[in-house]
Amino acid sequence: MTERKRKAIGVFDSGVGGLTVAGELMNRLAGEDIVYLADSARVPYGTKSPDTVLRFTRESLDFLKGRNVKLIVIACNTASSVALPKLVCEEEIPLVGVLLPGARAAAKASRNGKIAVIGTPATIRSRAYETALHEIDQYLDVRSHPCPLFVSLAEEGWLDDDVTRMVAHRYLDPLAAFGADTMVLGCTHYPLLKGVISETMGSGVTLVDSAKEAAAEVEGVLEREGLARSRSEGGKFECFVTDNPYLFREVGERFLGRPINKVEHVSF
Repeated sequence: MTERKRKAIGVFDSGVGGLTVAGELMNRLAGEDIVYLADSARVPYGTKSPDTVLRFTRESLDFLKGRNVKLIVIACNTASSVALPKLVCEEEIPLVGVLLPGARAAAKASRNGKIAVIGTPATIRSRAYETALHEIDQYLDVRSHPCPLFVSLAEEGWLDDDVTRMVAHRYLDPLAAFGADTMVLGCTHYPLLKGVISETMGSGVTLVDSAKEAAAEVEGVLEREGLARSRSEGGKFECFVTDNPYLFREVGERFLGRPINKVEHVSF
């Protein structure tokens, strides 16, 4: 096995949400080592300016490159929409975001051409999903809506709660009335709320999980580059945060779907 193939996959998010992506990578690519970085000292990115998001993302990528990774997943929808288009021109290491895989899957899944997108305010303001979807098919009818409270509800663990249902109806009823048959979960926190979101939108609406689609994209890149490891070769998980490792571990295990043995604090 080549030295480059032995390297880990780097996964970056501003907080715990990207652990849904890490979990999908573990399920799909069991032989790969993963190094996860959460910039928890500066979360959330969704309320920051584009220049700030770009600067923070660059710093986080520099940390992961220092861990000698072979590919980096930008598992933050805000960073994927705001920073990734600039960073792919700067970086030699392969970068995979969560936005384009989700957009491709949504365009493929839709039967009536009406697609809803939910995400953080920054992701929605960037119109990045709309741009990506219209580049795939200019005739798609896309409606977007920010759902910032979903982040807090997911982190609180209020996944099947009357408060969550009330918030979901407030956010999603206009999108249901729009008649979308497909919805992009444009934030890595939102898969935890799939049950309530599906209940609110109706069983006829397909929910596109960007975490799953990003993991499939990573698998494809590794295979094309000849960097994929067999399922029996690795599987180590390292987790780093820029603030409060104890709280992160407590909440993060719910997002990852398995225990986290150790969370290390780092500073840039």
